[in-house]
Amino acid sequence: MTNEQGKDTRLVLRIGHLYPQLMSVAADRGNLFAIVKRCKWRGIKTAIDQIFVRQTPDFTQYDLILFHGGADREMEVAARDLQAKAPSLREAAESNTVFLAVCAGYQLLGHSYKPFEGPELKGVGILDLHTEGGSTRFMTHIAIECEFPECGKQVLVGYENHSGRTYLGPGAQPLGRVLAGWGNNGKDGYEGAVYKNVFGTYLHGPVLPKNPWFTDLLITRALARRYGQVELPPLDDSTEQEAHAAAFKLAMAFKGTVSAIDATPWRERLSPGSASRSL
Repeated sequence: MTNEQGKDTRLVLRIGHLYPQLMSVAADRGNLFAIVKRCKWRGIKTAIDQIFVRQTPDFTQYDLILFHGGADREMEVAARDLQAKAPSLREAAESNTVFLAVCAGYQLLGHSYKPFEGPELKGVGILDLHTEGGSTRFMTHIAIECEFPECGKQVLVGYENHSGRTYLGPGAQPLGRVLAGWGNNGKDGYEGAVYKNVFGTYLHGPVLPKNPWFTDLLITRALARRYGQVELPPLDDSTEQEAHAAAFKLAMAFKGTVSAIDATPWRERLSPGSASRSL
């Protein structure tokens, strides 16, 4: 990490922060700070719009959209308001805008969320998934293994705290395989979801400061949409890597019953006649 601002690159990352007051629990706002800092250290400017209830901008103008977690009561407000925003959000997703959606934000980018008690909430339908509320919460340190063309296999760490059980349809890929923790539903061994440049996850923490590789992946893809391929100069990530190692150690120390020990490919699990396995 460096405290010196990098040379001005004339690049500007345009960020839309959805419901910054309504939906920002478990220190999720730190994700925005991590993106801004890592851009600043490289001489990349950031332009941030806070998007509130009853505001419906053209979401395709943004390179990156953040949509964080919230409690059920806040989710109800957001779910109602999102219906007016949904067409523009879907258009942004199809045009490769980068999304990071965490917990409640992740759930509301799916088709629906049915609380354990109360009426079903309609989602945006960007991610092919639905979520059902459970009677108990998944609360633990979590580590998952991800793989992307830009960086190969990497480990993502964080803290999960959710009662929702999320089930992916064939139109979404999981973000990663659970190494320790519960993941989407505590059964299939996967966590999060990916569609185009839309990333959904249950990882709090916040997730980005202790996973600099993932932060840089989001920044790189967001900039590529407007400027083409951009090579990010490396940073001294020693502090971030120490935080990552500490979080990974905690996750493995409190490892529960769910672990990605089954190598059955995701698509094979969805194929006709394949048996779903609980890991």
